[in-house]
Amino acid sequence: MKKILVVNVNWLGDVIFSAPIFRALHVKYPQSQISCMAVPRVAEVLKQIPFIDNVIIYEEKGCHQSTLGKLKIIGALRREKFDVAFLLHGSMTRALLIFLAGIPVRVGYATKKRGSLLTHIVKRVSSAVHRSDHYLQVIESFGVEVKQRKYELSCDKESEVFAEKFIAENGIKENDFLAILNIGGNWDLKRWPEENFAHLADRLQKELKAKVAISGAPKDVDSANQIVALTQATPIVFAGKTTLSQLFAVLKRASIVISADSGPLHAASSVGTETIALFGPTHPKVTGPRGIKEGIIIRQEVGCNDKPCYHLDCKDNICMKAISVDDVIERIKENGC
Repeated sequence: MKKILVVNVNWLGDVIFSAPIFRALHVKYPQSQISCMAVPRVAEVLKQIPFIDNVIIYEEKGCHQSTLGKLKIIGALRREKFDVAFLLHGSMTRALLIFLAGIPVRVGYATKKRGSLLTHIVKRVSSAVHRSDHYLQVIESFGVEVKQRKYELSCDKESEVFAEKFIAENGIKENDFLAILNIGGNWDLKRWPEENFAHLADRLQKELKAKVAISGAPKDVDSANQIVALTQATPIVFAGKTTLSQLFAVLKRASIVISADSGPLHAASSVGTETIALFGPTHPKVTGPRGIKEGIIIRQEVGCNDKPCYHLDCKDNICMKAISVDDVIERIKENGC
């Protein structure tokens, strides 16, 4: 196995969940080159995962969308002469690309009737298993032992320098208690109410003398400004102002990160920062933090969220509203964060 390809998924948090795969493959095949194919929006994250030697960009909605584009990516994969491909992504299209690229060993789940395109079919595990274990099973089924199941990200030098500058420019001293509120989420039902974040910012500043910062994606900037307008505190807003790798480096400098189930939550866990994870429609047994710091999980049972809930048309979002600011403050104080 001189050249290994891992076909990764499209979502930030799940890509972070896949990180232990690359360590395990490196341990099993220390002389091999390990490549990872994924969509552009997660490429920056892949560069922070140890033991990935090469990132191959698959622009499924860009230059590789057409038939000609797919022939180009097939040709590029064929020229690499991979010995094996581990397919974490469950799509038929990706399995077909790998098949047509002539990669002799193709390992993955037989989802979407693609079993005939695989040489090694992975037995399906329970839907209640943690998403990281779901991906790890792909390599474990091939005889690759996984000794370290926690995920870990590194921060590049440039991002570390950015974080130091960010800390200095915002008057945050080395001994300050820096609380970062990550307000984003890839779907609205996972978001904690804006007024809760605002009240939390006030109490963190008043009761714990914390420096409070608000992170998020560019689409969260308006929400961040709404939260600031509701506070008496003076949070530092850097939503939409960093790259992903810069964000990870800033999260690493925080004393605590408070966030709903999201990519930045798992990034903070993976760089060793204490986290408070606010869970509602998703379940920590399936997508809970499993990084260097597993953190503190707050979740209230409300009668309809005993298992992961994907009712995107829910009009009440009671599971997230059931988590109070008191719940968060009490857990911070109890754990001496």
